[in-house]
Amino acid sequence: MSASASTDTPVSFEHLPPRWEPTPARPRLPIGVAIVAVLTALLALVMVLAGLLYLLAQFLGNFVPPSLEIFASIDLWGAAILVILGAVLLGVATSLWHQETWALWTTLVLVFGTCAYLFFTGSITILFLVFVALFIYLISVRRYFY
Repeated sequence: MSASASTDTPVSFEHLPPRWEPTPARPRLPIGVAIVAVLTALLALVMVLAGLLYLLAQFLGNFVPPSLEIFASIDLWGAAILVILGAVLLGVATSLWHQETWALWTTLVLVFGTCAYLFFTGSITILFLVFVALFIYLISVRRYFY
């Protein structure tokens, strides 16, 4: 009778594994954001390279010829600002690629500032229209950032 009595009692476990919950799917990177990130990274690399070449030509004139300078009309402070601004833009481009929200809003502020500058200086050209379209596009894909 002990065999039938053991089947009547419910089975209990002391430890259960945690309940499985699916991880939220990471949204795919929109192609326009990828293009903006790559173009921003290329611009940042040119800025860093230009600033570093000028600084190296100033301090190591024997090793770096001045003919390698990209912008010949800058000074030491301008070159240092180019390096810093290029490094910041490189960080923004990397964060755009990884779909971070702060990078989206930073890019939106920069694009809006460029649109405002072009509008108030009377430079309503194709470039202005491209920046307006970029601003509208970035606003429309904000749900892909987390």
